[in-house]
Amino acid sequence: QWHLSFLHVDQAQQYSQGDGVIVGEVDTGVQADHPDLVGAVLPGADVTDPAADGRTDRNGHGTRMAGLIAGHGHGHGPNDGVLGIAPKAKILPVVDAGITPGHNPIAFGINWVVGHGARVICLAVGDVIEDDGELRSAVKGAFDHDVVVVAGAGNKPHDSDVIFPARYLGVIAAAGVDRNGDHAPFSVTGPAVVLSAPAADIESTGPGTGYSIGNGTSDATAIIAGTAALVRARFPNLSAKEVVHRLTATAIDKGPPGRDDQYGYGIVNLVGALTADVPPLQPSASPPPTASAHAAPPHRTNAALPLTAVAVLALLAAGGVLLLRRRAAADG
Repeated sequence: QWHLSFLHVDQAQQYSQGDGVIVGEVDTGVQADHPDLVGAVLPGADVTDPAADGRTDRNGHGTRMAGLIAGHGHGHGPNDGVLGIAPKAKILPVVDAGITPGHNPIAFGINWVVGHGARVICLAVGDVIEDDGELRSAVKGAFDHDVVVVAGAGNKPHDSDVIFPARYLGVIAAAGVDRNGDHAPFSVTGPAVVLSAPAADIESTGPGTGYSIGNGTSDATAIIAGTAALVRARFPNLSAKEVVHRLTATAIDKGPPGRDDQYGYGIVNLVGALTADVPPLQPSASPPPTASAHAAPPHRTNAALPLTAVAVLALLAAGGVLLLRRRAAADG
């Protein structure tokens, strides 16, 4: 797990381990009996099976993400399993596989975890859909309930721009970097990118009692969601907007100075987010959030995205129709 030393996770966990924070995970389910996740997975839900609770995973993708967020290993040594970013956080899984006609499974998952106590949501699923009202409304509902939402920006060559729901303003759109801290070539770029995190050759929990190595912005999404859980545990009175502001204000700048289309505000900085003196957000002059901003541009622009604007709870509509697709586990 090279990303642990890269991100100085051992130092960060001296300040917070995510105690008491529920991270909603809308994905393929989580194998709750994996040795590195036992006790970390709450009963969840399944879009297509009302009798299921989300604590099985036939795909493996959701279990990978859960390990990156809340893995706690299974022994006393440093090599005894996977360590997550927030090992004392709890995962609340919703299986979004399958489509119910007329309904958006990601929207269902968002609404479900918000209604069951999630304070952070990890949307590392690779479903790409047109911007419809149901998804927009679910994301806005999460914001209205003071929840931090993190979503994968998308992977080339399948995606050419930041995908939904990462593309909505206020969502932390996660891009990926490699072992050297350089932009990962598979990570999409664009004005909607907010933060970057390790996403290449990432080891995590896998099917059965095993482990897997993956590449993709899904991994960056889970790592940033875990970081948000650390911040929410250490600063329980911070609003979701202030958590996002703290993450962007302390990010390690990469690329051109300031926000850019590859790294966003930079690489997530766990220790900085937990220890820095970050001035609070100033009141915004932006209009109130709306779930029907059809006249708005399809995504963020550099000029319209100063530091404080990342947390503005406005949802932007887009005109294009994108293909509905599940990202394979190998793609992160």
